[in-house]
Amino acid sequence: MDTHRGSKKLGLWEAVSLAVGTMIGASIFTMLGLGAKIAGHNLPLAFVFSGVLALSVGYSYAALGSRIISNAGPIEFIVRGLGDGVVTGALAILMWFSYVVSLALFAKGFAGYLLPLLGLPANGLYVGIVETLFLAAFTVLNFFGAKAVGRAEFWIVLIKLSVLGVFIVLGIWSVHPEWIMPRFDPVSMKNTLFATAIFFLSYMGFGLVTNASEDIENPERNVPLAIYLSILIVGVVYVLVAVVAVGNLPLDELIRAEDYALAEAAKPFLGTFGYLLVSIGALFSISSATNATLYGGANIAYALAREGHLPRVFERKVWFGATEGLFITAGLGLFFALFFDLGGVAGITSSVMMVIYLFVIASHYQLWRRGEAPGRPALILSAFVLVSGAFLTLQYWQYSQKPAAFAATWVAYALALVVEAIYRGATGRRIRERVTRKPRALLLRR
Repeated sequence: MDTHRGSKKLGLWEAVSLAVGTMIGASIFTMLGLGAKIAGHNLPLAFVFSGVLALSVGYSYAALGSRIISNAGPIEFIVRGLGDGVVTGALAILMWFSYVVSLALFAKGFAGYLLPLLGLPANGLYVGIVETLFLAAFTVLNFFGAKAVGRAEFWIVLIKLSVLGVFIVLGIWSVHPEWIMPRFDPVSMKNTLFATAIFFLSYMGFGLVTNASEDIENPERNVPLAIYLSILIVGVVYVLVAVVAVGNLPLDELIRAEDYALAEAAKPFLGTFGYLLVSIGALFSISSATNATLYGGANIAYALAREGHLPRVFERKVWFGATEGLFITAGLGLFFALFFDLGGVAGITSSVMMVIYLFVIASHYQLWRRGEAPGRPALILSAFVLVSGAFLTLQYWQYSQKPAAFAATWVAYALALVVEAIYRGATGRRIRERVTRKPRALLLRR
């Protein structure tokens, strides 16, 4: 029986593909113009810095994922290290919320690429219509079942990686070296740090490896390797894409084409064909990421409701057997897409994930102190300092540049705590660990 089950598990490179396919999703297509607007010629440097930041967090995920084999991933890490409490429950809610805001990011990116292809103006009316229809279509697809789309995911990932490969290989030869030379003056470096904090979310898919650890062969070895390999592969792709984009298109033109910057950057060396190629690749990529995120977000909402983290309304079955969590997730995603711009949505997503990362790192340190997890304290503490600095930098940028997004971020934190405190007080539910043979998992104690 074990042999048969093992044959169905993910190998190392399948786990790496899972993470890489998620990380190289919509963000590189949708946020390149925003990054150029903030970091300017230092955009490639911002991707290097955000990659180092991701590796520092990945160190804790790798160490904990090698010992704690559970698809609950970071939430179980936090429960093991810091125990059960209102904050832990609030973090579970915030984890679901990160899926909601990611949907808004994808919807805005899809509209940004589709409207120019159709020759339509990117005004509020057309953008709102596209965002609404886009999320509605994938909601319908999910509650009818995404099995057919799931079979096509491999080919969609292959298409988007091929598009980026063509972009890099053909564009690297026409790069203007002076356009990609880093600027180290105070203003440029400050803006580079802002971009680093925002683009950190482009790497956040590596955590999915720990959410699939029960289904990975030899997880004690393969989970850490998959995390490190996926971050390194994605980092190289991101830096090369940024070099080609900034090195081929004048900065003001890249910024002007903020919503479809990668397609515009392909024009100097591939002409109209390059523009169409990258635009189609972006639409494929964003669609793939949206389907996976909406499905995952609805499943997380369902699981949290089942285990008592969210009200039962998220677990209740409604039309066509879908859970209300699906419709709530999609509806809130549309709300953020309609009422926040691209920079605001990206900032909220990155802020929420950074808080979860900080708690994972703190849990790693506690488990290391108790002798329950491997690690070097200097690396753990350094990671905590780096991510804390990035978080504060992002909050400053949001406060000064995107006040509505700054307010929404902190309202989300407060609401998560309030909802968890009220629900926990009303139900009296607690979470404890259950130690079984494999894997160990969270069990609800009512």
